[in-house]
Amino acid sequence: MPPSTSLLLGRLLLQQPPHRFISPQSTYFSRFPPTHYLNFLSKPFSSKPTSNPKTIDDPDQVIVRSLSGELLENLEADPLPISQRLHLIFSHVTPTPSLVQSTLNFSPEAGRAILGFNHWLTQNANFSHTDETLSFFTDYFGRRKDFKAIHDFLVDNKEVLGPKTLASCIDRLVRAGRPTQVLGFFERMERDYGFKRDKDSLRLVVEKLCENGYASYAEKLVKDTANEIFPDDKICDLLIKGWCVDGKLDEAKRLAGEMYRGGFELGTVAYNCILDCVSKLCRKKDPFRLDSEAEKVLLDMEYNGVPRNVETFNVLISNLCKIRRTEDAIKMFYRMGEWGCHPNETTFLVLIKSLYQAARVGEGDEMIDRMKSAGYAIGKKDYYEFLTRLCGIERIEQAMSVFEKMKTDGHNPDTETYDLLMTKWCAHNRVDKANALFDEAVRNGVEVKPKEYRVDPRYLKKPIAVRKGKKRETLPEKMARKRRRLKQIRLSFVKKPKRTMMR
Repeated sequence: MPPSTSLLLGRLLLQQPPHRFISPQSTYFSRFPPTHYLNFLSKPFSSKPTSNPKTIDDPDQVIVRSLSGELLENLEADPLPISQRLHLIFSHVTPTPSLVQSTLNFSPEAGRAILGFNHWLTQNANFSHTDETLSFFTDYFGRRKDFKAIHDFLVDNKEVLGPKTLASCIDRLVRAGRPTQVLGFFERMERDYGFKRDKDSLRLVVEKLCENGYASYAEKLVKDTANEIFPDDKICDLLIKGWCVDGKLDEAKRLAGEMYRGGFELGTVAYNCILDCVSKLCRKKDPFRLDSEAEKVLLDMEYNGVPRNVETFNVLISNLCKIRRTEDAIKMFYRMGEWGCHPNETTFLVLIKSLYQAARVGEGDEMIDRMKSAGYAIGKKDYYEFLTRLCGIERIEQAMSVFEKMKTDGHNPDTETYDLLMTKWCAHNRVDKANALFDEAVRNGVEVKPKEYRVDPRYLKKPIAVRKGKKRETLPEKMARKRRRLKQIRLSFVKKPKRTMMR
């Protein structure tokens, strides 16, 4: 039976000089014996690492990798077109939407070769494009910013286009930083592609523009199309949200005044956006004014009869936690019931992170129990953020207790989680704990790679300094030296006899 990782490491440390692993000059050390390197090198390489090795044997994954390999192959090496090549090799394959999406995700460098893949799909008698599959292709070309290919693709498939494809096109144009082209696309989309210009499509375009900081373009679009499509309260709220995302509070207040004069009423969503914008500006310029400025917005809400909701409290609590006012955030949390509001998942998560960041670990654990009793589940990503905060304040023992809660809730830790904890244990010079986590990850089939971790100099064992110089006298030695000196002084006053010369 092969020895465990910890035993092998102990033998290795005994055989090698200590300064090769931990020394003041080099604060790195190798955690694992060479046998672990051999085990990892024997594993097959894949461009997309997976935590579960069973997915490699999945037939769909095998087909996806084969299709991706053909699309990424050098086109000059094979004179046949891509569609014919795919027809000869994959004639037995029945394409599905999931297969199409996975193939596109595995072939980010294929470029225009994807058009040949689309031609092979259209020639297959068992496959027909839907709005969903078309959105996969527009997403792919949008990531490459190949909007000419998107135009040709939309023109060739006019009869199948739907809201998912429209949302994909708008999203990719906005994320590419082309708001002017978005306005032009909305103007001609019904004529060129058959998309319907109505209030829903206008709301979609305004929402995408405002989320990415193009509120001025969104407002211009709404005003230019007001005679054709009259905006509603939701569109006006989105415009105010867009100005608040940009941090332009004056423009948001100007637009709110125009809305009142136009007969619209600001809702809770708009006021929450203004409150968040005010809080961000106060955090950036003068955090001491946060309470007074936020109170003004809340008084405006009460004056206009707009009720508070849970998002209002989430905005206040999150901004208080960001400036490390955790105690005030907790008080706000307990006052939510006065306005008939109850905390939701976001409220609990923000408070738990803030409590852990403030090293109030016990209260954070109690808040986790309270969140579970309220019926909310904690995801794997949320647990990872908890561990990040606890490890950041050097509370590794408490992080391990949260790690156990994560496994108790049925979440399987991934590579990043194990690597985070092993890094902190190695920084604390606790190789035994890091090896135990490594062995657990290997048993669970999680792909972890052995590497060198930095040891915090505070936890290095300092060598015992050997003092050079005269040794300190003990008390008996000191008293004996004094007696000898006193005897010499006493005898110096005695007249010594003169020696006679001997003849």
